[in-house]
Amino acid sequence: MATELENRLRSLGIELPTLPTPSTTYAPFIIANRTLYISGQFPMMGEVLHYPGKIGGNLSIEDAQKAAHLCALNILAQVKIACDESFERINRCVRLCGFVNAVEDFSDYSKVMDEASNLMIQVFGNLGRHTRSAGGVSSLPHNACLEIDAIFALEDEEATPFS
Repeated sequence: MATELENRLRSLGIELPTLPTPSTTYAPFIIANRTLYISGQFPMMGEVLHYPGKIGGNLSIEDAQKAAHLCALNILAQVKIACDESFERINRCVRLCGFVNAVEDFSDYSKVMDEASNLMIQVFGNLGRHTRSAGGVSSLPHNACLEIDAIFALEDEEATPFS
């Protein structure tokens, strides 16, 4: 049976992407003390990186916003896996943090991250409003233009181990 959030995703025309295989020894998510921590997500669909490069260089701000949307979709896909294929345990989105791979004189980090923030609000309603940081970096792994990590509050204390 579909949850309210799954129905909202469907009504928004959102299909969650297949997640890439973690490339190193980090955990894609950790649950501790009723808090879900999602590792940084790149703009990937499956194993394919989209929008490689630097914002303000070979990529426009519109490209960066599309990348932010894709990162946010990957965050939601990780949330669903972390919560045993259901969004029922999610209380709210607490925080997003974005690392923007941009040319030196680029400063519109907030405009890039607004796309991810807006998606959280569309999906979770007022419970999608969150704290946020956005800053520029000189490079990211795999030449990604953006990496976003997230924190969510959970309804219960049951921990789900990563395996």
